Amino acid sequence: MKLRSPWWWALAAAVVVAVGPIAWVQVTGSRHVAADRQSVRRAPVAIVFGAGLQAGGRPSVYLERRLEAARALYADGTVGVILVSGDNGTPAHDEPTAMRDWLVSHGVPDAAVVRDFAGFDTHDTCVRAHDVFGVDDAVLLTQDYHLPRALFSCAQAGVRSTGLGVSSSSVTPKQALVWRLRELPASWKAWWDATTGRTPRFDGPPETSVAQALAASGWR
Repeated sequence: MKLRSPWWWALAAAVVVAVGPIAWVQVTGSRHVAADRQSVRRAPVAIVFGAGLQAGGRPSVYLERRLEAARALYADGTVGVILVSGDNGTPAHDEPTAMRDWLVSHGVPDAAVVRDFAGFDTHDTCVRAHDVFGVDDAVLLTQDYHLPRALFSCAQAGVRSTGLGVSSSSVTPKQALVWRLRELPASWKAWWDATTGRTPRFDGPPETSVAQALAASGWR
């Protein structure tokens, strides 16, 4: 029987290297997705990932859906504190403050919202949640297509997590398709970041704001 050429083996190895990590991230993350709000496991903290701002500094439609899910879980008593993590790279783009303001305007006490100003990507948010804010148990809130990767990254960072996916329907289907396809290279990068232990862009010293908020709320 004729052996396959070295080029075939090289191609097979390249496929495994390219596809294996993506499949690992998606499969392992998907194991911890809640079916609906009522089945979300109770946890002290909800983590809301940033998703851009509209003109005027208001949360984007996608981000509002994440925030509404956090508000509902807080009202249900499923979570005690909401950690909003996003990009504050310039004075004109302050996602965490816009997220906090939206939650407060929709009935969440200001004392129950903690801002992470350096959540520049999913990996950074998860690592900072654990290392900076001391979060080790959380509910993750993001769009359904992004959720498995977020769950993977937070688990790798040491955060025991359940995830609730919110709607990813869009008035611009082509853009929605691009975001879904982007999850393929993003999942590979999530695996690489976790494997190499990449340090967040800004790691910072430990903060007690989440612990203080939980203590003030009487969370049990």
